[in-house]
Amino acid sequence: MPVLEKEGAQVWRKRTTNETLVRWFGWLVGVAIFAVCWQRISESTTWFFVWDAPRIANDIWTRATPPRWEYITQLGRPIWDTLNIATLGTLIALFLAVPVAFLAARNTTPSALIVRPIALLIIVSTRSINSLIWALLLIAIIGPGVFAGVIAIAIRSIGFCAKLLYEAIEEIDQSQVEAITATGASRWQVMAYGIVPQILPAFAGVAVFRWDINIRESTVLGLVGAGGIGLQLSSSLNVLAWPQVSLILLVILAAVVISEWVSAKVRGAII
Repeated sequence: MPVLEKEGAQVWRKRTTNETLVRWFGWLVGVAIFAVCWQRISESTTWFFVWDAPRIANDIWTRATPPRWEYITQLGRPIWDTLNIATLGTLIALFLAVPVAFLAARNTTPSALIVRPIALLIIVSTRSINSLIWALLLIAIIGPGVFAGVIAIAIRSIGFCAKLLYEAIEEIDQSQVEAITATGASRWQVMAYGIVPQILPAFAGVAVFRWDINIRESTVLGLVGAGGIGLQLSSSLNVLAWPQVSLILLVILAAVVISEWVSAKVRGAII
């Protein structure tokens, strides 16, 4: 912290003059970038619709209330499909993510120069594309339906699960591994008895957490034809059946709240 002398007394300053100037220059650059971005956004925005948005929102709210409660009898199968998409997709992702995680971790990969970069590429590529994009691609390949939604959720989840798992593998206590290795155990025995028991809590937490996320993501896959309750939502939106839309949104909210509660209970029991 710089010290300045003023009339025989020392004045403490948090930054020097140069540091202050650099800081203000950074703020100036940030404001300039914001102004340019805002100008570009303003040029491509129809502000009439923005100012008219409150009236439109109020009109939709009036049309959507009260919800069409009798329509709930037609949402049992779609919400069940949504839960199946999330659950099966998570299970498939975990089955594939475990070997990828072991190949990506520095302390378990068979080759840090070849195998590990490939495993990391799989993790990055599956995480970088949204599940809706995967669903669109899979629908074009295998056709619309629940199966495309399951595979889309699974592919999207592989990178997420594998990343957290390989980080947990790299953070294990090496003394336990060394103790088992000293007994003459094979590589597979070391993994089974020295590594796996240490990462089981992390594995369980990742599985439940990802399932909770997939419940949310699977509710909208039907918008692109991948099955689930999103398909009912898309159909209702297309015909402007707002009372049905509000009921579907309430059902989705209830499913998400229940999954969040289950996820929190399971994680609490694990921890």
